Amino acid sequence: MTEVSPAPQPAPVPVPVTVPVTASRFVARWLGAAPERAEQLASLSAISLADADFRALLEGELARGLPLERAMRRVRNLLISTIVARDLGGQADLDEVVTAMTAFADFAIQTHVASLMAELVAAHGMPVGEDSGRPQHLIVLAMGKQGGGELNVSSDIDLIFVYPEDGDTAAEAGQRQLSNHEFFIRLGRRLSAALSEVIEDGFVFRVDMALRPNGKSGPLAASFGMVEEYLIVQGREWERYAWVKARAVTGEPDDITALDAIVQPFIFRRYLDFGVIDAIRTMHAQIRAEVKRQERLHPERSHNVKLGRGGIREIEFLAQVFQLIRGGRDPALRERSTRKTLLLLAERELLTVDTVERLLAAYTFLRNLEHRLQYLEDAQTHTLPASDDDRLTVARMMGCPDEATLLARLEEQRTYVAQQFDAIFADKEAPEPDPDTPALVDDLDNLDTLTERLAGLGFNDSRAAAGRLITTLQGARLTSLPDFSRVRLLALVEAALPLIATVVKDAGMGSHAATLGRLLDLFEAIARRSAYLALLTEYPHTLERVIRMINASGWAATFLTQHPMLLDELLDDRNAGAEALPQLAATLDTQLTDAAGDTERQLDILRETHHAQLFRLLALDLAGELSVEHLADHLSALADTIVGAVVTHAWHAVNGRHREVPRFAVIAYGKLGGKELGYVSDLDVIFLYEDDDGDAPPLYARLAQRFITWMTAPTPAGILFDIDIALRPDGASGMLVSSIAAFERYQGEAAWIWEHQALTRARFCAGDAAIGARFEAIREQVLRKDRSGQADVLKSEVMQMRARMHGANLNRSTQFDLKHDAGGMIDIEFIVQYLVLRHAHTYPQLTANAGNIALLHLCGELGLIDAALASQVAAAYRAMRKLQHSVRLQSHDKTRVERTQLGVHPDNVLRLWHTCFGD
Repeated sequence: MTEVSPAPQPAPVPVPVTVPVTASRFVARWLGAAPERAEQLASLSAISLADADFRALLEGELARGLPLERAMRRVRNLLISTIVARDLGGQADLDEVVTAMTAFADFAIQTHVASLMAELVAAHGMPVGEDSGRPQHLIVLAMGKQGGGELNVSSDIDLIFVYPEDGDTAAEAGQRQLSNHEFFIRLGRRLSAALSEVIEDGFVFRVDMALRPNGKSGPLAASFGMVEEYLIVQGREWERYAWVKARAVTGEPDDITALDAIVQPFIFRRYLDFGVIDAIRTMHAQIRAEVKRQERLHPERSHNVKLGRGGIREIEFLAQVFQLIRGGRDPALRERSTRKTLLLLAERELLTVDTVERLLAAYTFLRNLEHRLQYLEDAQTHTLPASDDDRLTVARMMGCPDEATLLARLEEQRTYVAQQFDAIFADKEAPEPDPDTPALVDDLDNLDTLTERLAGLGFNDSRAAAGRLITTLQGARLTSLPDFSRVRLLALVEAALPLIATVVKDAGMGSHAATLGRLLDLFEAIARRSAYLALLTEYPHTLERVIRMINASGWAATFLTQHPMLLDELLDDRNAGAEALPQLAATLDTQLTDAAGDTERQLDILRETHHAQLFRLLALDLAGELSVEHLADHLSALADTIVGAVVTHAWHAVNGRHREVPRFAVIAYGKLGGKELGYVSDLDVIFLYEDDDGDAPPLYARLAQRFITWMTAPTPAGILFDIDIALRPDGASGMLVSSIAAFERYQGEAAWIWEHQALTRARFCAGDAAIGARFEAIREQVLRKDRSGQADVLKSEVMQMRARMHGANLNRSTQFDLKHDAGGMIDIEFIVQYLVLRHAHTYPQLTANAGNIALLHLCGELGLIDAALASQVAAAYRAMRKLQHSVRLQSHDKTRVERTQLGVHPDNVLRLWHTCFGD
């Protein structure tokens, strides 16, 4: 609940300076009441109101001997007249107008609270918290447009009065003790009167307290405890909308922070809350019904620029619906200003830049028109005046020659706003069913009827599909749903059935029953999360995208079912394609920094970021836009980014750390090291450090432990990666972290041949780049060791390790195991590793971590193996990786295929194996 600041906005509509300030009858009367006011107006009008000193203006009035109430009203009247003069003279834009009004409202409240608080403390003593023993101060919450920094010229102000704790005043002799509750109610009443009572100088602001807990029937002031209980027990959806703009104008910073912690979870859900669309739609319908009723009773009150169709309120709803849906996960969207929020929506590609620019232009036009309606009489009105003369005056204030031109421009803006509003809020519930087609719920007791119905849609396995449908929809989980959720779910299933038939037909692959089963698994997972049902209902095209994806991949279906938050990624094309990793890393760092101290939230941020990016890659993969190699490159680079973020922020959570940036590095082995990562690959890593500080070893051990925990801990958002650290020096019996010097000694003196094999696919992943460079140098040195005198030992060790791996993964099926069978992928990897270790001393270019395919071609070019055979084995490796990937996309545990799918590839691999190792 911070201070407001001006928001960028479109340039104001040029207004002819020939419109006199006296076009406002309020200003004309004010000027006519005292001759010196013309000079005051000219003086203040000469400067931007951003520079206006309200305190000095008030002290000038007080110096005349006026009481505070009258002095504040005189400042207010001068300010309103100055705003009219500068606005109609083309000197002030909308931002200056609303910012000045907001600043003055804040100033008036703060000044009166200070004065009235002093009076009450003098009479009753200082309010003291019952539990804390601390002095208590009133927090005045500005709601609505004042809260958002966009107050109207002749608006009322919506306020809520809150205080931290119950208790009593510390009354001294001659003072009458009051409870804190009674003290702050008295203070609230006096404040309302000081602002809103009409006396000889008018009023400061009309005050509306209807937004307080329990509305007009509730107490005028509420403690934090009362506010919290009300919001939890009775808070309604429309109140979430109202509280978005709540901003503390008075109060102690610590108390404001504590109140924020109570209110924010009520306003913003930690999940994507698409259910709010229906809630705002309902609220809007109620407002429109009331406006129409008023227009029927008072036809002269037509063209309501605030509440009418395409009016200001619809723009506010458009901005705030995205805040309420996403503000729980994106704190930046908790902005109070409508204009700033719209700009954020463009930045996040939730609305297009063009849409936001046009909405801002419409907002500026409508707010300027609203102000000119109010300038006439300083009246709180939002409708065009009944008088023809007044309508012409307003038109000229807007820079239009006549009323017809004004109405045409008004209609243009309102039409566009209404179109954008309908695009979000039009009711997306399923249309009325064909009366000749029975509802799905009517068929659930008759397997034959449902089978026939699915067969009519084109299901080729309709009986199996019907059976699964009946089992799921009549199961305990879905029959126990609230009626509203069950009706919505049944409507989604009804809509999905013809879509499944179409998708399977268009794709030319997949099974109707299998795809339906996967969709029902998803529905069961989200059935009690009404926000996800709302998402699929409000955005019907998302349901089709879901069906296309789960038809293409069983693994994708499982992943989406485990992480339904990713449904948001299918809403539109704003996330089409993978985000650039530097931008992703910067955004992730900002989010993790903002969540510092909240480890649970940091873990969720990491998981949500990784899952969203992985899901985008999956979409590109299923669309055929990524080769297996390019996908692995993307997944490996994404993992590097996540690893780097975890090292940085997990270190910040290590107590007693002795330096701000750790001298610590993560080294990647295996699939990550070779940049061949898949969707569900483990990360094989070791941890190195270079730090002479005596506390370094235990601190870096704690960092490594925390790294593993951050990666593997299951949270509501899932896990990141399984971590395998078996390749560290001395394996399971070794230290969790090693100094770079100890690692170098181990590799040179104690490492086994298989550890040097693993080193061929190792690389620096994240952390201290200097340690990474040291590691790369050590790796080069080890791999380039002259092994010509131990060629037979090297060959024997490699073969023995391969035999052990084969024995541990026996394949007793008739299918070919792409990874483990003779002639498979591991054979190819061992061949490459052997060739690197055997010949890198002579050909140092072999130490490049270029991947198995590139290294095979290089070995062929160098004459180490037959070049033609090298190309054939490289093709075999590429084909097997592609098949392995396809099998895993269908969620099969074993990567096995029919031998006929591989042609001569295994034979070519075995030929090369025998060339290198003999029989």
